[in-house]
Amino acid sequence: MTGQPVSMNRSARRAIRTGGTLLAGVIVFAADTAAADFRICNNTGSRVGVSIGYKDTEHWTTEGWWNLSARTCETILRGPLVARYYYIYAVDYDRGGDWSGRAFMCTREKEYTIRGTDDCLARGYDRTGFFEVDAGEQPSWTVQLTESADQIPQQPLQSRVPLMPSPSIGGRQNVAPTTAPRSKN
Repeated sequence: MTGQPVSMNRSARRAIRTGGTLLAGVIVFAADTAAADFRICNNTGSRVGVSIGYKDTEHWTTEGWWNLSARTCETILRGPLVARYYYIYAVDYDRGGDWSGRAFMCTREKEYTIRGTDDCLARGYDRTGFFEVDAGEQPSWTVQLTESADQIPQQPLQSRVPLMPSPSIGGRQNVAPTTAPRSKN
C-alpha cells in the first residue's frame, strides 16, 4: 500500500542482515513552498521502504514503513515543518542495500511509531542508523533517493540531538551514504 507505513518484506530484511549492496546517493532540497510537506521521492528502479525520525515538541519519534514504488514521490509528513532536523532510513526491497547514516534511532520490521531513541535493543527494537536532513527554516522539504552518486559527496553527518544548528547549504544538501554495512549494536 503506497504512502502508508507497512512491514518490510522478507527479502529486504535478508539484504539488511547480510549487508546488502549499498545504494549510492541521496539528494536533498527545499521544495516549492506552496505545498508545505516533507516528501520523499524514489528515483530508483526498485521498490523502497522508508522510515523517518524527528523531534516533535517534546520527544524523539521514529515512524515507518512507507512503501514507495519505483520512480514515485510520497508525502511523509503533511503541513509546515516544525523541526529543523529530520532523519531518514530507507531500504531497497528489490536489490538490497540501504540509505543510512550515523544517527542511531529505534526501528522494527513491522509498521511502527516509537517514542525515544535510547535503549532500543533493551526495549525490543532494532538500533538503526539514519542520515540527517537539515531543512533549515524551510516550511517544506523533498528528499530524492537515487541509485548513483551524481553529486559531490560529503562526509556522512554525525548523529546529533540538535543542540546548535549548522548552516544550510543554499537550500540544497547532498548526502553520501556510508560504505560499511550498518551495525545493529
